[in-house]
Order: sequence, then C-alpha cells, then structure tokens
Amino acid sequence: MQYHFADCILDTDSYRLLRGGAQQQVEPQVFDLLRVLVENAGRLVSRDQLIETVWDGRIVSEATISARINAARNAVGDNGKAQAVIRTVPRRGIELVVPVSGAETVAPDPAPEAASSQTIRYTTSADGTQLAYARSGTGPPLLRVTHQVTHLELDWLSPLWRPTLDALGAAHQLIRYDMRATGLSESDVAVADLGRHVEDLVAVADAAGLERFPILANLNGAAPAIRYAAENPDRVSRLVIQEGYARGRALRGAKPGPAQGDPFMSLMQAGGWGDPADGHMRAWMSMGAPGLSYEDASALIAHIGAACTPEGALISRESIDRFDARPWLAGVKAPTLVIHARNDILHPLAEGRLIAAGIEGAEFLVVESANTLCLTPDPTWEQQNTAILEFLARD
Repeated sequence: MQYHFADCILDTDSYRLLRGGAQQQVEPQVFDLLRVLVENAGRLVSRDQLIETVWDGRIVSEATISARINAARNAVGDNGKAQAVIRTVPRRGIELVVPVSGAETVAPDPAPEAASSQTIRYTTSADGTQLAYARSGTGPPLLRVTHQVTHLELDWLSPLWRPTLDALGAAHQLIRYDMRATGLSESDVAVADLGRHVEDLVAVADAAGLERFPILANLNGAAPAIRYAAENPDRVSRLVIQEGYARGRALRGAKPGPAQGDPFMSLMQAGGWGDPADGHMRAWMSMGAPGLSYEDASALIAHIGAACTPEGALISRESIDRFDARPWLAGVKAPTLVIHARNDILHPLAEGRLIAAGIEGAEFLVVESANTLCLTPDPTWEQQNTAILEFLARD
C-alpha cells in the first residue's frame, strides 16, 4: 500500500518513505510509527496504541517514544513547534492532521528480471541543463517523450503509472526522461522554447546510445518529437502521438494568446499545489482525468505535488503553452499513429486531428474516453497500449 500525504509517500510494500521525491532514511520503529498514523489519519493515536503496535507491548520510556515522534516529524518535514503534519495532544496522544490517500500497490505480471528494475542516469543538454533519464525493460529500444509533470522514481513506484511502464517494458527497452524543471531533472532553469526541448530529446537519445528508434510522445511531448522526426528522418523509425498536440494552449482560438482563467495558472496562484483537498487541484484533475475515482484522483494529486515544485510546474507550463510544431508536420516521413480521446477537454479532439491530417499517411485512432491522461482506470487503457505495441511491432 502507498499512502500519500503532504509531500510524502509512505510505501509499506517497499518499506520506503519519500518526501519531495527524495528517499528518507528512517529507523524501523519510526517507519512503523508513521504507518500507524497514516492508517489512523484524522484520529488521535494514544501512547498505549503506539506501544502496542510499534513496540509490541514492551515497556518503553517516555523519552524513547518522544525521540521516535521527533524523528518522524523530521522525516516528513515537520517540527514540534509547527506541528503542521503531526499534532501532539498533551497526555492524550498524537494525530496525523493532513489529508491521506491510499492506493494498493499493483504487482506487475511476471516478466524477465531486467524488466522489473530501472536504471537512472544523467546527461547534459546543449545549454548545460542536467536531465535525468531512465532505462527499463527488454527488447528493441523505445524513447518515450512524455507529459509535463513526471518523476522517474515516483512514477516507477506509482500503481497508476507503473502498469503502463511494465506493459511497454515487456516488449521494449524503454527510455524515458523528466523534462527540464520537473522530476529529477534540473529545476533551476528558465522558460525554454521548443528548440531547447528538441535539444533535450537529442541529448537523451545520444546518451542512451540510440541510433534508429521509435518514439512514443504524450501530450506536450508531441511537439518536440514531431520536430525531431522531421529534422532527423534517418533516426526515427516510427512515431506514436498519444493525446498530443502540435500547438500549445496559448496558440489556440480565434485570438491566440495567454488563456484567461487558465485553471492550471489559477491553482498556481492559489497555492494548493499537490493538496488533494484543494478545490483548484480537484477542478483541474476533474478536467484532465474525469474518469478517476475520488481515491485515485487524490493519490494522483499528491503524486504530482511530490513529483514537481509549483515553481517548476509553472516554468514548464509557460514553455509548453507556446509550443508550435505545425511547420514540421509535413516533414515527418516516419510511419505515424495518432491516438486521441474523443471527449478530452484540455486538449480537444481537433488537436489530434490537426496532427493526423498534417503528417502524410498517419493513422488516426479515436478512443471513447474523456481522459487526457491514459491511466489504468481508463476504460481504453488496454486498447491504447495494445494499439501502440502492435503498431511498433510492424517493423
């Protein structure tokens, strides 16, 4: 089970605590104490309950209990004065006071041993930006140029994202990376144009030793993938665009320009980033993934908050809203599959149609979904993954 709270993830299966995407080293008793708190979130846990569950009923001193509580606070970024996460009620007990969402860890289907692990490395883009990329799975290579907010390590642990990585990794050696300003890649960067993001793709492909390879691009990853494919026809064997767009939100509409009332920008300003209880985050998630249950949406909101800072998300959003790959559509010569959800609100079907019509011979698959993000709860998740793998297998 994974418990998401504040900017932390407590994974009781892998016995790990992550805060802000970084693993925290905690003693076994501190981990067990946190587990008791998340399992009883919003309820007061007495000292007797702690002794019974953490110390198996053995006699321990008040100083020992206090030391473990202080260590737990430090691990989750709290302290005894603020008590923003763990609250102490004198002579009564302690309580986890932040919202908690939980999701069962999904065990992947049996696969070759190499597919059950990933290796993360760094490379440097042309302008000096450090980029984190991961390699997993077995088979011919597949470069995934993905959406705005990712985190190579947290995505690997997520029951919402991991099944997709396993499905792709069962047939391919999957290469994916965190875009600049997000995840494990360098966060102290400025807004970058489409050309910079193409340079990032080049840096990762070269570092991974890829020569001729297929690309799977999601959402904002479509624009740099399209431009790269057009400029490097000798290196791109096949191209899959999943829920992608060639023009950013600032370039759409009768009067292109920064969208007024953009819900993403509103939640940035409201300060609710990563909080499952925040109305702005809920509204945004209801548009991007309306098919998720309340629990899954809560887990995904907390996951996004841990994967990227609000400052990094804003920088990347200001970049991708101005992407324009339309001048390169006609130059793509690789066989192309375009997949788009019929009822997507954030990136309407017209954006997928624009790409499919602009690339000569492209196949266009419309799926009956309203989700911008294709996660395991999506009713078309299996259909989309099957179509992708079958298209890539034609070579």
